[in-house]
Amino acid sequence: MSDGPIPDAGERLTSTPAGVRLATLESLTDGAARNFVLQMRAGRFHGFVVRRGERVWGYVDRCPHMGLPLAQVLDEYLTPDGQLIACSWHSALFEVEDGRCVGGPCSGQRLTTWPVAVVDGIVVTADAASA
Repeated sequence: MSDGPIPDAGERLTSTPAGVRLATLESLTDGAARNFVLQMRAGRFHGFVVRRGERVWGYVDRCPHMGLPLAQVLDEYLTPDGQLIACSWHSALFEVEDGRCVGGPCSGQRLTTWPVAVVDGIVVTADAASA
């Protein structure tokens, strides 16, 4: 039984509900990023998580410059030294800790945060107040 029509698979969401289990922290490579695509009733969400030690940061996979996904190659969101998030289309560079653009065509803008947290060794979506 269906509660209504299935959403257009092309519709991209910019947020997710809190409490969605994404992965174990251990399964995320330290100093790297990983893509997540969540299919929800309202549409599809594309985001990524960056791990540094025991901390994680999440962002919507959309560059503020042109609205494109940041990575052209799956999970390749970071600069080669792992210090910044990079848009592979127009070379914009963003701080991992706050998503602020520090170089490129969208200087001064920010990535849209995706609240995530580590709870009992599991990376989960969070509400903005607890992230």
